Amino acid sequence: MEILGIGPLELIFIILIALIVLGPTDMVKAGRTVGRFMRKIVTSPGWRTFQQASREIRYFPNKLMREAGLDELEHDLQEFENKSRQSLTKGLNSDLESWQNEISSWTTPPQTIETPSAPPDSNHRQESAEESSEEVEQS
Repeated sequence: MEILGIGPLELIFIILIALIVLGPTDMVKAGRTVGRFMRKIVTSPGWRTFQQASREIRYFPNKLMREAGLDELEHDLQEFENKSRQSLTKGLNSDLESWQNEISSWTTPPQTIETPSAPPDSNHRQESAEESSEEVEQS
C-alpha cells in the first residue's frame, strides 16, 4: 500500500530518520501534528476533487474510444481477422492437398503387373537343346 507515492520501506526509513533527528519525546508531538495534517488533507473537498480528476485522466482514453465507437471497430476488426485467417487456412490446406496429390504421381512408382514367364535359364536350355537337335539332324 502506498500513501502519496511512499511505499512501506520508504515510510520506515523516514520514521527512523525522524526518530534520530527529533528524539523520542519530540517524535510523539511531530507524529500527532503530521497525523492531523494528513487527516485534514484526506477529508478535504480538494482532495476528493484531486482523486476524481486523477481517475478521469486515467480512464480518458477508454472514454474517448467508447464515444467514438472504436470498441465496435476493434471488435469488427478482430472478427474480420479471424474470418480471413480461417479462409486462408482452408485455402492453404486445399492447396497443400492438391499439391500432395500432384507430387504423389511423380514420387510413387507405377505398379506394373508382370506376366509369369519361364525363368531365363530354362529358355537358354531350350534354345541350346534346339540347336543341338538341329545339329544332329544336319549331320
